[in-house]
Amino acid sequence: MIELVGVHKAFGEQQVLRGVDLVVAEGTTCVLLGVSGSGKTVLMKHIDGLLKPDQGTVRVDGEALMQLSARELENVRRKLGILFQAGALFDSLTVFDNVAFPLRERAHLQEPEVARQVRHTLSLVGLQGAESLYPSELSGGMQKRVAFSRAVVLQPKVLLYDDPTAGLDPLTTESVIDVIVTGKKRVGATSFIVTPDVSMAFHVADFMAFLHEGRIVEHAPPEEFRQSRHPAVKSFLHNWLQRESLRNPRGDTRLPP
Repeated sequence: MIELVGVHKAFGEQQVLRGVDLVVAEGTTCVLLGVSGSGKTVLMKHIDGLLKPDQGTVRVDGEALMQLSARELENVRRKLGILFQAGALFDSLTVFDNVAFPLRERAHLQEPEVARQVRHTLSLVGLQGAESLYPSELSGGMQKRVAFSRAVVLQPKVLLYDDPTAGLDPLTTESVIDVIVTGKKRVGATSFIVTPDVSMAFHVADFMAFLHEGRIVEHAPPEEFRQSRHPAVKSFLHNWLQRESLRNPRGDTRLPP
């Protein structure tokens, strides 16, 4: 569903991607890890066509993005749902209108059908009855669920998550994990998640990839990823365990199963 071959990207003298090769199979969840500033978000922006590689190929659902016209690229983007880091809900719109926004902008459905699809999508994340609330009236976890509903209401083939647990408390993080699992089980979309959150990655990933010095240096199922011999991956996991032990000195700081 997603394929990057030899992708390079530089901004001036700063070389961010130095030959990225990555394949995400249809229906799987791939989590991209890496230290801050390693280029994870830059890589994701190539998948949704916001950035073009200086060299290499990016394919989504078999289509090479660089070869597409603006209209063709827009058609590919209709296959994508994006959950932004902060949710990016419209504060002045109700939950219903936030979720209905993509349907009204792109699907041009009659209002009864819009209402049916919005209510069905909200029911996937347990938000039936919240249609008339505004984002300011919701908890952080509920806002994430609304943002997820808006991302999936057009039934995309691919879901992109940009650091979905950034700045969240543990309870809200659990809620976001539930949302991601819902996306996989009930929507059936291929999921690509950019995050530094190791714990979440082990909970939701079918495959984990690690971006280091502009390349993917590890790409494996979680049970193999935890045994990686690459020095950068080993250091990253070790540093995460150290931070967790300081945060929770009496807790279990082993890598999640």
